[in-house]
Amino acid sequence: MTAAVLAWALTQLEHGHRVVLASVVETSGSVPGKAGARLAMRSNDQHWIGTVGGAGLEMMVLKESSSMLETHRLAAGKVLTYGLNKGAKGYEVTPLDSLCGGRVTLSLEVLIPMPHVLLIGGGHCAKAIAPALSALGWDHSIHDTRAAFSDHNAFPEAKHHLHMDAQSFVKTHDHSALSMYSDVLFLGHDWAEDQLRLLGILDTLQSSNSMLDGEHGPRIGVIGSRSKWQAFEQAALDQGIAQELLDQVVCPIGIQIGAESPEEIAVAVVAQIMAAHKGVNPSDGSWR
Repeated sequence: MTAAVLAWALTQLEHGHRVVLASVVETSGSVPGKAGARLAMRSNDQHWIGTVGGAGLEMMVLKESSSMLETHRLAAGKVLTYGLNKGAKGYEVTPLDSLCGGRVTLSLEVLIPMPHVLLIGGGHCAKAIAPALSALGWDHSIHDTRAAFSDHNAFPEAKHHLHMDAQSFVKTHDHSALSMYSDVLFLGHDWAEDQLRLLGILDTLQSSNSMLDGEHGPRIGVIGSRSKWQAFEQAALDQGIAQELLDQVVCPIGIQIGAESPEEIAVAVVAQIMAAHKGVNPSDGSWR
């Protein structure tokens, strides 16, 4: 069961869900779950698998796991000790209505998925952004209609190389396929292709009532000018995309640092993604 719980947790992280992993780390006396017992709960619907022993102990752990998912978007953890009888006493011991009589100590960890960025368009900016993502230990995938701009030679560290036309991309990327990405960056060489893909993705996410927050749906960023975005926005509105959803799209992308070259743009864009991932405002102070 432990291996199954860990494998399930890793799968949820790959799909962009936060996970609470609860593990029994120490026991004494008569207890329902021994050291090494685990359960895991994911953030999107609080589905869970595994067990730490069942009964009242498990109910308390599930309640605590749910609370941690609701209050922590960043990595967090705690250690809890439960006494399995009404009169249990001691430092930081929570008594439970149980006849077992033992004591259980558990660790609860909020696990955060690393960003997986889909680069749409394999030009100069994408080639500068990709190694910056890899240096942080983040995943990236590449899509381009041109084989030479989306193959292994151009992007050797990409997780997925998606060489297909724009229409095929939209058809094959339903909500489930998009859920593996924390961020989608539109960096294409052809505005018409980018518009088709952008509207297709937004329509898919709107149909599933997804927010562009990196968890329920990928954050979306578009490189380009004000006039380019205005054209995209009007086309989306004409297609029935809600203004509320369009307002969540970031354009232009990258924090304002005066970036001009592809390498400078990469720094600005990756910093912006990091800030969103960590839930911080880049303009705030950084006192430690």
